[in-house]
Amino acid sequence: MTAKIGERQALSNHLTGRWEQAGAKLADLAREFPEDRYEAAPAAGVRTFGDVLRHIAFWNQYVAQTARGRKADDTANELPQAQCATKAQVIAALTESGGAHHGQLVVYARLAGIVPPASR
Repeated sequence: MTAKIGERQALSNHLTGRWEQAGAKLADLAREFPEDRYEAAPAAGVRTFGDVLRHIAFWNQYVAQTARGRKADDTANELPQAQCATKAQVIAALTESGGAHHGQLVVYARLAGIVPPASR
């Protein structure tokens, strides 16, 4: 019994660490991306960089709330732009919640001529 508990704890620690690594990569990329490009879409019908970050922060908060047994509303799909209008507000929401859309945002960074911090 004790071995199984130890294995579960090790797996939990590993997954938590990976979640935190992904969140740190996203936050680093969000800090590097120019604020004046946060609300520019790379193509028509595609979310802006800021929209993607608000989407990530929303779902991270949703997961955290449901993991704590709280009722969470999933209808919004992203934090309102009015609530996270500036780069600093978006980064704060993101770093408080974690995140896992790094690959998608790397494309935005590359299109903006930025080498992502994790790729240097």
